[in-house]
Amino acid sequence: DSIAPAWRERWDSLTLFTPRRYSALPGLPFPGDPDGYPTRDEVISYLDRYAETFELPIELNSEVRDVSREPDRFVIEVDGRTVTADQVVIATGPFQTPFVPKLAEKLDSKVWQAHSTGYRRPGDVPEGTVLVVGGGNTGFQIAKELSATHKVVLSVGSKQKPLPQRIAGRDLFWWLTKTHLLSTTVESRLGNKLQHRDTLIGSNPRELKRRYGVELKPRATDASGRTISFEDGHELEVEAVIWATGYRPDYSWIDLPILTESGRLRHRRGVTDVPGLSFLGLTWQWTRGSALIGWVKDDAEFLAERITGLQESTKRAEPERAPELVGAAGRVI
Repeated sequence: DSIAPAWRERWDSLTLFTPRRYSALPGLPFPGDPDGYPTRDEVISYLDRYAETFELPIELNSEVRDVSREPDRFVIEVDGRTVTADQVVIATGPFQTPFVPKLAEKLDSKVWQAHSTGYRRPGDVPEGTVLVVGGGNTGFQIAKELSATHKVVLSVGSKQKPLPQRIAGRDLFWWLTKTHLLSTTVESRLGNKLQHRDTLIGSNPRELKRRYGVELKPRATDASGRTISFEDGHELEVEAVIWATGYRPDYSWIDLPILTESGRLRHRRGVTDVPGLSFLGLTWQWTRGSALIGWVKDDAEFLAERITGLQESTKRAEPERAPELVGAAGRVI
């Protein structure tokens, strides 16, 4: 029912780790201090203004429930009606279905639980010990915020490489841009190596413990009643658990052969084996910046040029029929 619904589901104090100068889409600078870091509400406001500025043909309240293909075009079921298109771009991004481990079901019903998408502010969390599960940027940010009002324990399943937010007075992304690390492709030797390494930006375990008083625990392995068990054999009684455990992709609504046997999306720079079907905004779709708001334009330009080329080829082959490109919002087409 609105622009940027995924952003509206994030916690109130969320702050991007990319400065405003690196958080804009093409054609409209992000307002404010270019070296400052935008908040969730600023991003929502910016995307609202972007859609208004360029008069984008966005259709709200239109969930795409099925995408299939006939011999000459795609058929999209949108809440009881059918839309057809020559080209389809799935731009739902990498953050689709919130993932919560099965051990959450073993906790007592009196334990307050929420995935990070359901967390808004510290005042919503009951008093007492809070366990945040997940050692990524989300888990660290939420743990820091809660530490001012709660006893917080952070469970980290796998270590991530901590990177400082600023180096020698410059933001990390200034350095990543200048050194061309953000433009390293997934098919290069370095890119193939980097895509399997998660990074922690602007936070580190030592700072979390020393400055914020947050206790660190290894992977959570079991639960019973109010007690969580960890990989090292220790146990902890909790009043609340926040699952900062990420997301899983959901392509069940796409009735086309796009997945490998292991369930991974099969594509090259967003282009699938299904003629005319592309993806945008995936993690490491082509570079580290593919899923970041300031760099998604590179893959978008690549796909747009490809789609335009295909349309022109179709027009030359069938001069009597103008190609039709129809879009619907919700799941973006």
